Amino acid sequence: MIKPLTTLALAAALAFPLAAAGKAPRQPQHPINLNTATVTELMQLPRVGQKTAERILAFRKEHGGFQRPEELMNVKGIGEKAYARIKPFLAAALAPASATR
Repeated sequence: MIKPLTTLALAAALAFPLAAAGKAPRQPQHPINLNTATVTELMQLPRVGQKTAERILAFRKEHGGFQRPEELMNVKGIGEKAYARIKPFLAAALAPASATR
């Protein structure tokens, strides 16, 4: 007969790897261009949810696009640490010529 404590420990040991597998960090399949990305594409960036993605689009619309990727830190919710996580997944993000005029 199996003791209840042993059963509980076995169940916890089996469940832990499954829970950890569900927490894999998101990573985009291709570099994200801040000036052309949709909300869905921006949400592929690590720790960028829908609200942050919408703020990025609002910032882009208000300022005519991003001249440099570092301008992303001007968006509410993206500080230096968040930018450091996102930076490797960004394409060269220059504002389109029509947006700078």
